Amino acid sequence: MTDRVPSRHGGLAPATAPAGLQSRPSVIQLVFREKGALYAAYIPFLSEGGLFVPTTRDYRLGDDIYLLLSLPEDPQRYPVAGKIAWITPANASGGRTQGVGVRFPADEKTRALRLKIEEVLGTSISSSKPTQTI
Repeated sequence: MTDRVPSRHGGLAPATAPAGLQSRPSVIQLVFREKGALYAAYIPFLSEGGLFVPTTRDYRLGDDIYLLLSLPEDPQRYPVAGKIAWITPANASGGRTQGVGVRFPADEKTRALRLKIEEVLGTSISSSKPTQTI
């Protein structure tokens, strides 16, 4: 039997990796073409910021993950070496999308990226519209 721990959005998430799951960090390319999609994924309440990444891949809290991020109307791609901060499992209550919350690292490049994201989002960052994160 696999141990389970509470996930960020209720429900249970695997506490240990299933047999055969490698601990090698994964690389995910995230392309945000619209501000609304970025708003839905952005996690301002993490101390350094973060993003929700829809995925069916199995992760554990604290796993390393590398994102290659593209923002709306910006040709640059931003590399982010983050950590898994929470897990939304398959079939989560409320119809939430399966995926993971990725915490940004505490470094200058990522702080600049967080400011760039917040600049793109502008006043919508304080909107009461639902997101994939809360």
